[in-house]
Amino acid sequence: MSAPTSPADLYRRGLRLLLDKDIAGWVGLWAEDGVMEFPFAPDGRPGRLEGRKAVADYMRDYPDHIDLHGFPALRIHRTTDPATIVAEMRGVGRLVKTGRPFDMTYIAVVTAQDGRITSYRDYWNPLAVLEPGADFAGSGR
Repeated sequence: MSAPTSPADLYRRGLRLLLDKDIAGWVGLWAEDGVMEFPFAPDGRPGRLEGRKAVADYMRDYPDHIDLHGFPALRIHRTTDPATIVAEMRGVGRLVKTGRPFDMTYIAVVTAQDGRITSYRDYWNPLAVLEPGADFAGSGR
């Protein structure tokens, strides 16, 4: 399958891969020098990942911590820059360690070039990592 070309299509494809627990496929959507940022990352958690390898290291064990079931209420907004979108959504599922529900609201600002993610700023609630079993911080610590 060829890479989606629009940032919105690329983002939707990435969500599908996350639901399928295909982390390698999700990482494959990234540009080699793509950057992922967590502007609200609490102390001790990564705030910036530089390069596809760093993103892969961070995401490697994600399905062992969070079992995603869906992304309800996904809204993708186009911006004045055709390469950039803003996505609003909830991620729902369960925390693998405890079996407790997982329900996180996200806003992401995503830029793509040539069918690959080049920048992903993930705005999420850092207080959620205080929930027992929600301590996923990726392997890239």
